[in-house]
Amino acid sequence: MPARLHHDLVTDPGGAAPRAWALFTHGIYGSGGNWRAIARQVVTRRPEWGVVLVDLRQHGRSEPGDPPHTVAACAADLVALVDELGRGGRLIRVLLGHSFGGKVVLAARAHVEPAQTWVLDSTPSARPDHWEASSNSVREVWESMRALDRTWTRRDDFVAAMVERGHTTVLAQWVAMNLESDGSGGYRLRLDLDAVRALLVDYYAADLWPAVAGDATPGEVWMVVAEHSGAVSPDDRARLASLEGARVHTRTLDAGHWLNVDAPAAVVDLLADELPNRSP
Repeated sequence: MPARLHHDLVTDPGGAAPRAWALFTHGIYGSGGNWRAIARQVVTRRPEWGVVLVDLRQHGRSEPGDPPHTVAACAADLVALVDELGRGGRLIRVLLGHSFGGKVVLAARAHVEPAQTWVLDSTPSARPDHWEASSNSVREVWESMRALDRTWTRRDDFVAAMVERGHTTVLAQWVAMNLESDGSGGYRLRLDLDAVRALLVDYYAADLWPAVAGDATPGEVWMVVAEHSGAVSPDDRARLASLEGARVHTRTLDAGHWLNVDAPAAVVDLLADELPNRSP
């Protein structure tokens, strides 16, 4: 049974009623709220659109979901939410996912058939050995959380402990968003680290190129590559260049992996310019 996903709705502050909706989701250790500032600017520029900010299973305020914890399971959760929103009159015409969420929206697109699927700095390629790679900073964050206590008196103590293990203050503060109140004045880490590891291992193993290049699913795929990130390899970029055409589009932004932080104006400009002009 799919996990019920927490979601927030973002609409034009001027009061325009959306005629269609885009669904935004996030990377590992994150939440839909990471994209709230982008969403607000997009709907201000394109008031006919609304944005649904979604927390994936095992993240934010969503249900944890039943195992196995995989990209396919996350996609099934997303499809169930799209169906629910559609029954409520909110037609999802665009899927957008960053990093881990990029593979999730690719896995979901055949079942949702959106007009556009946006994949932000996420490779469709399988990299089954990447969890163990010495360069895998995502695993290093996971290992730090595994090594540290799960409960904390102060949020700042958790941040300091992460910094002591070699992480930047900015990263440590962002990861600290996964602390929740323990009901007695302190905090606890809400992440199920075993489940998160399972999601990551499956993410690295999953090959989603058929969802990019296949002809069976209608709609466009927009691949956004961060120039200063290694998430999309040179081989990936060459393959994307070979697919460039009416259905597959690639754009490169002058940013690191966290495009919403490094280049928010460029992300907003791209979405505001390229979202479909009319709902069906």
